[in-house]
Amino acid sequence: MAKQTDVIIIGGGIIGNATAYYLAKKSASVTVLEASKDIGIGGSSRNGGGVRQSGRDTRELPLAMWGIKNLWPGLSEELGVDVEYTQKGNLRLGKTEAHKAILQGLTDKAVACGLDVRMIDGDEIRAINPFLSDEVSCASWCPTDGHANPLTATLGYYKKARELGVRFITESPAIELRKIKGVLRQVITPNAIYEADKVLVAAGYDSRKLLATVGIDIPMIPMKMECLITEAEPPMFLQMLGTAEADFYGHQTKHGSFVFGGSSGFEPYNKDNGTPISSSIGASCTCRGIMKYFPALESAKIVRAWAGWLDECADKVPVISPVEEVPGLYIACAFTGHGFGIAPAAGYNIAEMIADGHSTIDLSALRYDRFKPKQ
Repeated sequence: MAKQTDVIIIGGGIIGNATAYYLAKKSASVTVLEASKDIGIGGSSRNGGGVRQSGRDTRELPLAMWGIKNLWPGLSEELGVDVEYTQKGNLRLGKTEAHKAILQGLTDKAVACGLDVRMIDGDEIRAINPFLSDEVSCASWCPTDGHANPLTATLGYYKKARELGVRFITESPAIELRKIKGVLRQVITPNAIYEADKVLVAAGYDSRKLLATVGIDIPMIPMKMECLITEAEPPMFLQMLGTAEADFYGHQTKHGSFVFGGSSGFEPYNKDNGTPISSSIGASCTCRGIMKYFPALESAKIVRAWAGWLDECADKVPVISPVEEVPGLYIACAFTGHGFGIAPAAGYNIAEMIADGHSTIDLSALRYDRFKPKQ
């Protein structure tokens, strides 16, 4: 079996799969190396499914806006699977004046970037979603936000990429990047050496250790986040939900179940020996938050809960960039829990960056070398 291709992608999550698919559409030969035995085993299959523009940092907002306008609406048809994309808006909720100030600041920045988002009061909030408690006094409302199914979206990109000839090799952890005559050329695994003209590292937090083999460091940490899903309930609302402090988020799926994610504040002290295990602290904390916002869900039964790592960047936005010091190396990591919603746009633009040397969206604000010591 030939071990040389035009591009090697390290990481079989939705970013790697989407990039592989769009590169294959450009007739590039691609190999995807995945450390585990499963595709999409990390954050790509463990997130809450938000496809939002509101509440984002302005540096990644252009990607989110472009993807929602140009890719998400037709993604089910293109990939041949139901990604369950639902575009019925996003309510980002608040209860206090401090919450209102946070939401107003995010809204003002997004409006300046051209996003259709505005602040609304309690009466208008409950006109959109009558199930919210009276404690909710303010919210930002973005009618073009929504949600989708992370599992089917990741699977769809994987299947389509394979149909176009992309080679996926699982249980092949990349342990070293190797340069030949100053240019990145090889990816070393325990069982083989793979060669390519260009290499994309898109392996979540594991990217940090691998990039260190060629002297590149991205300041990020692994942060555990938890989700839960309920039994199917009667249809209640279609919006994606979040809060000013991002302490919980969620939506009702097309099947009736509710998917909610949240944080307890104890994530850095997770006692799990490196495995992202859902805990009674996390699930109960999320449930208490949900009940304060949605009293009607008080008796909803939880089917299961799960946890996953997000690769939290020092400045909370991803790194998407070529690396000047290591010709042939490209980075797409540190998505800080925001990766699923922008994955189609990110994959499309990363493929352009690798294949064509430029991208539709200006990604310069996401370059790897933005982290420089203070003078």
